[in-house]
Amino acid sequence: MTIERTLAIIKPNLVAKNLIGEIINRFEIAGFKIIAIKMIQLTKAKAERLYNQHIDKHFFSDLINFMISGPIVVSILECENAIELYRNLIGDTNPMKAEKGTLRAYYANSHTENGFHGSDSKKSAIFEINVFFKKNEIYSNID
Repeated sequence: MTIERTLAIIKPNLVAKNLIGEIINRFEIAGFKIIAIKMIQLTKAKAERLYNQHIDKHFFSDLINFMISGPIVVSILECENAIELYRNLIGDTNPMKAEKGTLRAYYANSHTENGFHGSDSKKSAIFEINVFFKKNEIYSNID
């Protein structure tokens, strides 16, 4: 298998609850290497760029307003099959449907305030990583 990268975001609701360390620990226990990480406050423009594929959906405005409501922690996780592994770890977007033991089942408030963002493909991972990180901010041995 090949080593992959995925973008991981801890959303404002979980940052506000002071759960960053606990969640990062869960990433590492699951086998991810954290190769970049920072806390930022999203601008509306950057949030709209990140979620542009949802611009025509009914939840777009609520999602953008939520994502700019407080700081987020954005990171790049690396391991074999990182995209699928991370999406399995966080669980279904709707925490009521998320499997027991997933991060959303445990931490999320609602479908909108679901606590996490993760890339859904290699193409989106590359795009999303480039939204948040410059090459000199990424620390990996596989470049």
